[in-house]
Amino acid sequence: MITTSDGVRLEAVWHQGGADAVVLAHGITADLGEQGLFPILADRLATAGFSVLRFSFRGHGRSEGRPRDMTIAGERLDLQAAVESAGHPVSVVASSFGAVSTTLSLGELPIDSVVLWQPVLDLRRTFLQPELPRGRQLYGDLTSLQQQGFLDIEGRFELGARLFEEFAELDPRAAFLASDIPALVVHGDADEHVSYEVAHEVAGRRLRTDWHRVQGGGHGFRNMGSEVIDVTVSWLLGQAAQ
Repeated sequence: MITTSDGVRLEAVWHQGGADAVVLAHGITADLGEQGLFPILADRLATAGFSVLRFSFRGHGRSEGRPRDMTIAGERLDLQAAVESAGHPVSVVASSFGAVSTTLSLGELPIDSVVLWQPVLDLRRTFLQPELPRGRQLYGDLTSLQQQGFLDIEGRFELGARLFEEFAELDPRAAFLASDIPALVVHGDADEHVSYEVAHEVAGRRLRTDWHRVQGGGHGFRNMGSEVIDVTVSWLLGQAAQ
């Protein structure tokens, strides 16, 4: 377990390797397993000489807190605790919603490089005015949010009212563009949940940013995880060698 500055205890697993550390930040309804991909990635990275920290954000997995109380502000404190526990130098691999707290924290945390998988970079177009089929299915009807104070995501997770207020206030795209640390963005061109076009456009505009398209890849990289893990490990090894 690791403990945040506001006293929340987070579920965490270490994969011991070398001096360089990698922190893995999962998506909005996932946990430190990230649909089974993070344990595989962590083992590969440990074999390649990295020490890897997987953790569950507050309200997820076995970490403390209720899902409906989770906020981006809270996740930023969680990420801070994970990065500080990992030591330095440290890189972050962030998947989907994990990219929100990560990009917003790039100017504040000692992160040397970042890998963004299928990143949420536009909160409005993902949640408030969802453009893609899966987003419209999950967030198109906010009646329960208005009536109960939270939105039930298929019985798997509850998103609270304060989180939706943050969606209107925060801009991870701008935060990512304002940072100049080395980055790799990996996105499937058939993503039905988080915009491939937004990620591609932002990666193309940002300096020191590499881009990898997963052809035919949907959200979560179903059946394409090996490609994503291979390119991630290779890129992080390249950064460590510099």
